[in-house]
Amino acid sequence: MYTERAASLVDATVWTNTPAGPGLGRVLPDGCMDLLWSEGRLRVAGPDTRAHLPDGPPVSWAGIRFPPGVAPALLGVPAHELRDRRVELTELRPAAEVRRLRARVEAAPDPMTGLEAAAGDLAAAAGPPDPLLRRLVAALEAGHPVAATADALGIGARSLHRRSLAAFGYGPKTLARVLRLQRALALARTGVPYAETAARAGFADQAHLARDVRNLTGVPLGRLLCGR
Repeated sequence: MYTERAASLVDATVWTNTPAGPGLGRVLPDGCMDLLWSEGRLRVAGPDTRAHLPDGPPVSWAGIRFPPGVAPALLGVPAHELRDRRVELTELRPAAEVRRLRARVEAAPDPMTGLEAAAGDLAAAAGPPDPLLRRLVAALEAGHPVAATADALGIGARSLHRRSLAAFGYGPKTLARVLRLQRALALARTGVPYAETAARAGFADQAHLARDVRNLTGVPLGRLLCGR
């Protein structure tokens, strides 16, 4: 069973997932990064460019999901170093700090509350998020083209790509593609017909939608929506 709620940190989400059986679920690209807790261990899920299929036996997980561009500043590591990876937090932060954060989670009444506290500690030690990147994400989420967004922000293509790699794990065009996928899935899950979904989400046509869904998730849209 999966549950989530808004976190105390701005725009972050805390969640838990307890699989009911051996099917662990397909984690889709969304531009986000997560701090994960399972079996007494803290891990980090980097930004995905393709669907992630967890391996191993089913176990309970909790996590705090940070919006695009936020987690790298908290962790002190460029996002591109974590692209399509799951790593132990001890690989990124000093062991003593990780022990303190783990103790925060273990002392909390539940893992979600503990992860909020741990993330708050990381945020307190980090600098503020880059306001330009927040504006970039908002524009791309709204479906604005990358080139027009870069012009509106007054930043050159090379500089934008470099800053995007550090903040998101990939360039702005890939981020735009991932966010477009999420827009399409949100529409399709409410029953919007595929052709209309494609048009409203910013795809050239329904065939373009179908190709992108398969490329990013590994399965056709219909199978994805059925949850298989």
